[in-house]
Amino acid sequence: MTETAFAALHRAGEPLLLPCAWDHASALALAGQGFHAVGTTSLGVAAAAGLPDGASATRDETLRLALTLGSAPFLLSVDAEDGFSEDPDEVGEFARELAAVGAVGINLEDGLGPVDRHAAKIAAARAAAPGLFVNARTDTYWSGDGDPAETVRRLEAYREAGADGVFVPGLTDPARIASLAAHFDVPLNVLYSPAGPTLAHLADLGVRRVSLGSLLYRRALGAALETAAGIRSGRAPDGPTPTYDEVRTPG
Repeated sequence: MTETAFAALHRAGEPLLLPCAWDHASALALAGQGFHAVGTTSLGVAAAAGLPDGASATRDETLRLALTLGSAPFLLSVDAEDGFSEDPDEVGEFARELAAVGAVGINLEDGLGPVDRHAAKIAAARAAAPGLFVNARTDTYWSGDGDPAETVRRLEAYREAGADGVFVPGLTDPARIASLAAHFDVPLNVLYSPAGPTLAHLADLGVRRVSLGSLLYRRALGAALETAAGIRSGRAPDGPTPTYDEVRTPG
């Protein structure tokens, strides 16, 4: 298969830093800062809709956001939780719908469920949307005990099923990151952690994609709370604030 423009951004020595948006305004603002690709954060999408994250509750909201952003002037990768279904065919159909509205990537997480089932979801997404970059996530470090052998076992199965990249959120140990990056012939994606390696260090370790996940959304909420509390205490807000017109007419 010919390498897509999105796949080409996963470069050795210069990893793709993927900021994650939760709505149209945040995505356009990030693109305006020069990010050629933008992801979505399932937590941000779910929280904005008053729904739980990681519970397959936001299929419609996720597709609606992809429809809004798919024709925007940046490459869109969508966090689709576990595909919003245990049925691989339904996951494949969701991948097809995402590709149809302009998304170029999908992130699918295993939630530490059966390996064969998640591999079947990946294969279904690959078959239904051949041009979509399928990023296969395992949660061995995110919600498991971080067993290196189990991590490799799962990711090898997902790679064999057709994954274009592998994602291990929660992994911050430099030696284990380097080992995984060297083990696979597809890009390794990690989740940025303020307490973990810097972007430059991750590049040196062989990482080719660094996601920001829900960090920007949570930081935005934190800034809003800090601003409101400061005004209540008599302090004027500091830091950058987009103007009304900049938000009203993005891009």
